[in-house]
Formats: sequence, C-alpha cells, structure tokens
Amino acid sequence: MPDLSPEILELLGGALAAVAAFTALVVGLRRARRLRPPSAPRPAPPTPPSVEVEPPEGVVAVAAAVAPAPETLAPRKTDWSAGLRRSRAGLVGKLEGLLRGRASLDEKTLGEVESVLFGADLGVRTADEFLAVVRRLKSPSEVRPALEKRALEILEALPSALIRETEKPHVILVVGVNGSGKTTTIGKLAARYARAGKRVIVAAGDTYRAAAIAQLAIWAERAGVEIVKGAPGGDPASVAFDALKAARTRGFDIVIVDTAGRLQTDQGLMDELAKIQRVMRKELPSAPHEVLLVLDANTGQNAIRQAQEFKKAVAVTGIALTKLDGTARGGVVLGVAQEVSLPVRYAGLGESLDDLADFDPRDFVAALFAPSE
Repeated sequence: MPDLSPEILELLGGALAAVAAFTALVVGLRRARRLRPPSAPRPAPPTPPSVEVEPPEGVVAVAAAVAPAPETLAPRKTDWSAGLRRSRAGLVGKLEGLLRGRASLDEKTLGEVESVLFGADLGVRTADEFLAVVRRLKSPSEVRPALEKRALEILEALPSALIRETEKPHVILVVGVNGSGKTTTIGKLAARYARAGKRVIVAAGDTYRAAAIAQLAIWAERAGVEIVKGAPGGDPASVAFDALKAARTRGFDIVIVDTAGRLQTDQGLMDELAKIQRVMRKELPSAPHEVLLVLDANTGQNAIRQAQEFKKAVAVTGIALTKLDGTARGGVVLGVAQEVSLPVRYAGLGESLDDLADFDPRDFVAALFAPSE
C-alpha cells in the first residue's frame, strides 16, 4: 500500500465519518418508522340502507338495493321562446314576412296566407279555422293577435291533463310509435318523480328488443329509480303485471310501464296494449291511472293520425310531445288538441334529464305567436 500524506489521510477520515453519520441517520429513520403505531383507518362512508326487493314470479331482474340518487339538477325556468324558435319562424315568421307592407287582405294575400297555414302542419281542421279567422279581419296587422287568441281558446277548451295521484301505486302506461322518444321520456319522467321524493319503479315492457331493455336500464340508473326487466321476447303484459305486484308489495309510489314502439296501423300490437291493461287490472283494478302517448313533433300531421289510432286502442289520457326544440312543426299541438281532443301533458325541449316541461297553454301560445323583434 503506497504511503499517503497526512492531508489525504485527513480527507479520507472525514469522508468515512460523513458516510457513517449518514448510514446511522437512515437506520434510525427506518427503525422509527417500524416502531410508529399504525394510523387509524379512515372511516368508510355510511352505506345507505338496502331495500330487499325480491323478484315476483316471472320477473328476470329487479333492482335489489337503493338506486343511486338522480343526477343533481339545478331547477330552471322553461324557456318556451327558445324551444319554439323554429316553429315560430315556420308560422308567425312567414306570416309576418308575407304581410309586411301589405295594405289590405285581398284575395291574392289570403291565398298566400292559406299556403302558409297549411304548410305549418297545424292540421287541416285548425288551418281551415285559422283561415276563416283571417278572412273576417280588415287589416294585416290584426292577423297575428287574432290567431294567437284563437289558438289559446283551442287549447284552453280541453280538459286538464293533470291527473292526481289518488292511489298508491300510481300507474302510468307509456305508448307510442318507434322512435318517438318513449324511453327518453320515461327516464325524464322518472327523474321528476324521484326528485319529488317518490319511490319509482319502471317496467321494461318492450321485450321485443334487448337494446330497448338495456337503454331503459341506463335511464333508470341516471334517474335513480328501480327497474323490472323481463326476458327478451317475453310477454310484455307479464312484465307489467310483475312490476305492479312488486310495487304494491314493497310500497313504491309510482310505476311507469314502457311498451314496444308500434305503428298505429299494426292492429296486432295495438291489441296487445289492451291486453297489458287487462292483465294489470288483475293486480290493481284501477290501473293504469294514466296512459301517456308519446308523439314526435317532427312527424307533423302524422302525429294527429297516430293520436287518433292510439286513442281507439287504449284510453289515452294525455300526450308527451317530444323534440319540440328541433322542429318547425310545433303547431301540431293545436291540430292534436282540436282533431283528437287530447291535452298535451309534457313537452320535450332538449336532451338533458330535466328537459321535460309541464305543458302550459298560455306559455306555449305566447312563445309560438310572439312578434318578431
């Protein structure tokens, strides 16, 4: 080993001392960590009490625990003006554009007014009546307020769409053609009742399509409500019966029954709706308390024909008119009211869970006939 100078030996000694001190520090920290008492585990959040829902006979699946709370939604006022923007442009906007600058309602002008009215999907009877109103007027400036007044008279002449919940459970049967927005409407309606503190169960009665059952299950989860699901291809009447039986056994407040979308011309499926009602009445003689017909506003006058045929098959009590915000055919509300004598109960004005408004005739007419700015 070579001789080392005293200076180098002093440096090496200092380095070794520093290493030793560092090692001692690390060992001490590890020992202290091992000796530290374990921290108390964080308390788990309280678990909501479970609700045991045993499937009645014939039911494939019933949610067996408290459903999640519905999405938090800030209450908001219905913006009818925005929701009816396209419909207003297709009726009042065209009339104003036609009559602007006209000094009188001569025959040529009346013919053009007639074209606008029949092109607005008001229904033949309503368009004829509106044209008769215009013919009695003297000035173009009188047209819009006169039609607004008559539209409100048509809607206010109908019986109230509100049906009070006098029995528990309150049963709502939802019907309509394919693509009308039935499942979405059920989800929104279920959420409304859940937020009001009601215990809600929905029945997936569209057993013809597995996708329909899955879609309703998603909406039920979003709304925070229970669901009864039948086997794909099973008997829809049995699913409705089992949902009603579960609701009565477990104290649910509201039962909403989905049905398969069907064309109003399919007599076999229309007869099935009558069967569903008969079967439910074996469990609850007064069921259903409401039959809600879902109509797509985009279908215009075809919605009137749908309402006529469904009314023949089942005792429709009210209408949910969907997709009003995306169509220029919102005036069909007047045609349905006048030609089928069915009140509109709800209006779909968007895709969110809270975009289902109580239909208000005055708000609707005021927004539809609002003058252009």
